[in-house]
Amino acid sequence: MIETLSYYCCVLAFAGFGFKLLESRHTQPARRLWCLSGFGICIAAGILVLTPAAEAIVGGREPFASLVNLAADLFKIGAMAFAVAFARSLRLGAHARPGWHVALTAVVALTEVVLFFLARTHRVGEDTAVGEDALWYLVAYLLVFVVYGVVSLTTFIVVFGRFAWLAEPGALRAGLWLIVGGAVSALAWTFWGIDDVGRLVASGRVNASEDVYSAVLAAGCVGLAVAGATLSVWGPALRAPVRWLRAYHAYRRIEPLWAALRAAVPGIALAPAPGLAGGAEFALYRRVIEIRDGYLALRPHFEPGIPALAEARARRAGVPERLVAATAEAAALAAALLASEADRRYRGGDAGPPARQLPDAGIAAEAAWLVQVTRAWRHSAVVARVRDQVRDDLGVPA
Repeated sequence: MIETLSYYCCVLAFAGFGFKLLESRHTQPARRLWCLSGFGICIAAGILVLTPAAEAIVGGREPFASLVNLAADLFKIGAMAFAVAFARSLRLGAHARPGWHVALTAVVALTEVVLFFLARTHRVGEDTAVGEDALWYLVAYLLVFVVYGVVSLTTFIVVFGRFAWLAEPGALRAGLWLIVGGAVSALAWTFWGIDDVGRLVASGRVNASEDVYSAVLAAGCVGLAVAGATLSVWGPALRAPVRWLRAYHAYRRIEPLWAALRAAVPGIALAPAPGLAGGAEFALYRRVIEIRDGYLALRPHFEPGIPALAEARARRAGVPERLVAATAEAAALAAALLASEADRRYRGGDAGPPARQLPDAGIAAEAAWLVQVTRAWRHSAVVARVRDQVRDDLGVPA
């Protein structure tokens, strides 16, 4: 299972970041694209060299079997260097000079090579063992890798996370946050190396291949990074089902309010009624129109004083300010339905519920508002008290 996961990680990273190079080569600076793609490709290569297929090529022969682990770690160091370089290019511009991290990477890579050979590692079954009196060289090797990874990936997450936070909502922002998520997974994957240090100190050996947790974190790193980098390609294909689900969710949530209005004013139903056959967005549009037609039909039954009464009670009850207006409209509607049942009309009550200003007059904003009204109409204690008071005043049985 772990081997299969590793293969898929490699294929995903090579394909995804390779496609990103082709897809954006005319719209993004080449250096920036190579940094992003280098991150993914190096991560994939670091996973690939530890798969059974790669080890089968080596055939367990020394020193090649031991050098596989060194190659994997150097690829991971390269991936982290590319990640920081990519974040730096966003912050300072695509043509910014290499910073301190490039020098740090070179020093760390050279240090790792020296420590690895001083440790005189060799394979013992599926484990890597060290030469006599060389244990602490491999311990230092693992600790240097972990510290470098934590510093590099934390730098990337802080810098890149700031861009994601400031980006406008939409596909770009979602893609940036996915890449940040991939970096967080890579940070956890790197930090998991502490487990290897503990095992090495206790037994003098360390697992030569990735364990289950490392493989899962690697898969998360590659999957999130590829998804974020290629969101501009596959993201639009998800918009239609996302819109359908959002519309269907709103359609179902305003159904209780719609059903009550349709029972009180059957004439609001538009014919024919195709249900969801015409699409969830069209069905939601029809339902919102029918609810508003119900409001218009009940205009003579709206008591003018109810909204102000409900608002005052809502604030005394501690209802959040953003929900006060919806609670007042729900209370006015509940009272109007009772007045309609009792055939009670109010002088000056033909203005309907209190007017409110929505920042967006589209169907999505109207549906979102009606969702709030429906929730208050069904569950608000303030609306229930107003309904009970009006029922007693009108003599309508419960």
